Amino acid sequence: MSNASGAVTRDIGVVIVAAGSSSRTAGAELKQFRWVAGKPMLLHSVQRFMERADVAIVVCVLPKSHAGDPPPWLFQCDVDRLLVSVGGRERGESVLNGLGDMPPEVRFVLVHDAARPLVDGETIERVVTKAREGVGAVPALPATDTIKEVDESGAIVRTPDRTKLYHAQTPQGFPREMIEEAYVRAKSDRVQATDDAALCERIGAHVVIVAGSTTGMKVTTDEDFARVDALMKLVR
Repeated sequence: MSNASGAVTRDIGVVIVAAGSSSRTAGAELKQFRWVAGKPMLLHSVQRFMERADVAIVVCVLPKSHAGDPPPWLFQCDVDRLLVSVGGRERGESVLNGLGDMPPEVRFVLVHDAARPLVDGETIERVVTKAREGVGAVPALPATDTIKEVDESGAIVRTPDRTKLYHAQTPQGFPREMIEEAYVRAKSDRVQATDDAALCERIGAHVVIVAGSTTGMKVTTDEDFARVDALMKLVR
């Protein structure tokens, strides 16, 4: 966003959640620090967001064991726009810590999972555009498989209409006041959620879907690392 003089206003803050323990991948190295598609996974996301001139700060929320001594490759980025925050016991606590480190000039917040290293600039732009309109925005892809809801025993209880179902991705974007209120109320009510939009929906905020991307896949298992490497070879 440009001001009257034509200069870009840095009013976007980014929280990258990278505080996970990597329990579903092999080896002692944290998943978010492992190399994939030519560089450490977390570095992909940090550099992608710093490509935007309107980003004021990128807050990397790292495990407590690493926040005091981050990996040196992280500082290949614009250190003037980089901040390291300490992760919490749950994802929500980590995001709340990141929100607490946002400088006053930030008016819009993007929350991104480090496990999605190949988010593209077009998706980020769609999210930012909606957030600037005063609503929450979630990049998502329509469900292509039939989804089954089951009970505790595994018995199918419902088959939802898949035309109304989407696979949510990140970054999710919000006006700062919206996401801060959602997290403050969630903490007060001791509510956890798997994504940030769910907390905003809970307080009655308006949240919409924007088009996601197939490259926005989440890296969870060792097989996912291989898929991302293969995908990069195809698009290069």
